[in-house]
Amino acid sequence: MPRYQAGQTINPRNLTSIADQALSIPHPQQLTHLQFRRFAGCPMCNLHIRSFIQGYSALAEAGIQEVAVFHSSKTAMLASHAEAPFALIADPTKKLYAAFGVDSSIWAVLHPKSWLPMLKGLFKHGVGMPEKGQNPLGLPADFLIAPDGTIVACKYGVHGYDQWSLSEVLQLAQQYQQRSVG
Repeated sequence: MPRYQAGQTINPRNLTSIADQALSIPHPQQLTHLQFRRFAGCPMCNLHIRSFIQGYSALAEAGIQEVAVFHSSKTAMLASHAEAPFALIADPTKKLYAAFGVDSSIWAVLHPKSWLPMLKGLFKHGVGMPEKGQNPLGLPADFLIAPDGTIVACKYGVHGYDQWSLSEVLQLAQQYQQRSVG
């Protein structure tokens, strides 16, 4: 599976969120943070997504279009994340995952660094199982994409909780904006 690197350009895509909102990646005027999560009920993913829901105003103030992709159905995502203030994309066939080179690994759940977040997520959000045919071993990935489609930065996770935090996304966006102005 080919993987992107910073400096490469993506092909524009028109997507529809689980709230039936049309959106473009990249956004024509804003940076886009495109994050790939596992399945809708994933305890680690729920913990992570909640931090972005809580910090959404900071993303909006920074001019970042936030988009999260799950390899779950729209129905499962609405049951878990209907209150998200940003676009969520259902990709149960993992076409977008394949296009961005987002993979899976047994280390998603066996890596020791994923255990504590998994437990925290279980206690805060309960047990969520993948839908039939879904892979519980998906890895996360993050992309910060400029309006012209250039990948400003990207990260392919090596375990289930190896992704950018909200503060990292904001810092990367600030660094990009400083370079663009200067």
